[in-house]
Amino acid sequence: MPRWYDEIAAALAGHGLIARGAFHPEPADGAPPETGTLLLAGNAGPAMWRAFTTARPTGPDPLDSWCSAALTAVAARFAAVLLLPSDGPPYHPFQRWAMRAGNVFRSPLGILIDPEYGLWHGYRGAFAFADRRDLPPRRARDNPCDGCAGRPCLSACPVAAFGADGYDVPACAAHLASAAGVDCMTGGCGARRACPVGRDHVFAPAQAEFHMRAFLAARN
Repeated sequence: MPRWYDEIAAALAGHGLIARGAFHPEPADGAPPETGTLLLAGNAGPAMWRAFTTARPTGPDPLDSWCSAALTAVAARFAAVLLLPSDGPPYHPFQRWAMRAGNVFRSPLGILIDPEYGLWHGYRGAFAFADRRDLPPRRARDNPCDGCAGRPCLSACPVAAFGADGYDVPACAAHLASAAGVDCMTGGCGARRACPVGRDHVFAPAQAEFHMRAFLAARN
């Protein structure tokens, strides 16, 4: 790995975060003008949750605020411009950047799947640099969904919120708010849990419930 990338990855690890790849943006990528290199930062598995709960932040949107503070500190250390998913509107195209930076693919659920982490990962920010830096080597990986027999993620949702017409957000939210939705609320999305990829990185119940409650609260 290039030294600059390793140094940022080490700094992120101190916050339970990980480097998620880097690339040289083209005009169609929607990066800020004069960006030569973009490095994505995110999370996978339980490490971020452990760091977050150890810090015990309070207030509205505590996880977003905590991530923003951690990434701001790392950006300042490396003289990077910090870009966050919450910036906007207009919002940064993080899914496009993720597919440019690493081997992630759009899953049948619409969210990105990683061949190692499965559906148990996320993107928390990006560091923009004006210069074109050496990029980390990128090993070619196949989309794990292509060889998935039966695609159980599509049939596991108890209210069939995932289908040919996309993701039925109101149906999902209504289920979570009902007595029948306790399993998804406390254990995490049933469709997501049905995916066989990345089982070693599945969120613990406390983390899964935190995300589900945040999802529901954002729609009330």
